[in-house]
Amino acid sequence: MKVLITGSTGKLGSTLLNQLKGSEYDIKITSRRKPEGIGNLEWVYSDLSSGEGLEAAVKDVDVIIHAATSPVKNSKRVEVSGFKEFLGKMKHIKHLIYPSIVGIDEIPFTYYKQKHEAEELLRNCSIPHTIVRATQFHHFVDNLFLSKPLLKRYIVPENLQFQSVDVSDFASHLIGLMEKEPQERAEDFGGPDIMTLTEMAKLKIEINHETNKVLSISLPGKLHKSISEGKNTNFNRKMGKITFREYLSSKSNELL
Repeated sequence: MKVLITGSTGKLGSTLLNQLKGSEYDIKITSRRKPEGIGNLEWVYSDLSSGEGLEAAVKDVDVIIHAATSPVKNSKRVEVSGFKEFLGKMKHIKHLIYPSIVGIDEIPFTYYKQKHEAEELLRNCSIPHTIVRATQFHHFVDNLFLSKPLLKRYIVPENLQFQSVDVSDFASHLIGLMEKEPQERAEDFGGPDIMTLTEMAKLKIEINHETNKVLSISLPGKLHKSISEGKNTNFNRKMGKITFREYLSSKSNELL
């Protein structure tokens, strides 16, 4: 089986690559920048925003895990129109695995709306596929909300709920789907715990032995309301094994 990993320099793509190295699969990778340390693995340049290299990327491939994404730059082009063009070159593909995000149809965030549009493109095409939504990654929550204390305080929106999952857990799950029949829409993959952002900040202070405090602030708007209501979580799908505490502890040990 020849497997293509798109977005091979991203967090999910590089994690997939590390887990697949030395496996029985014939691995091909594609991205705009060649990853380091790939050995003899086949790498092809491609760019979803321009369409360049997409046909070469899918050539002779059986299965694709589409880890390429762009939440900030050229997101509409990469997530929707570029993805649509990419789909047009996949008529021979036996299984396209599309990682998505829990709650994108209920959370009013532009990037999430674009991911939902991409899901619709898949649902309306003839390519055998599996869409699998995950909750937010540990590193996403940590880097976005808890990376830079201000005046010895983590200033966080109050009542936000997250069921964060480790990227390595989700990568393993995606690899497992390669041996299964296309499911169209698979069940969600959530982290092991649901915590408020305030609780996560306090946990980080505890593990890192920080003197910082937590200041929770109320924010208006539909985006804050939807995450406060847990639209980005799935209580019934606590699939991940690595907790946010374990993620923080591992990160702290790496700095020692």
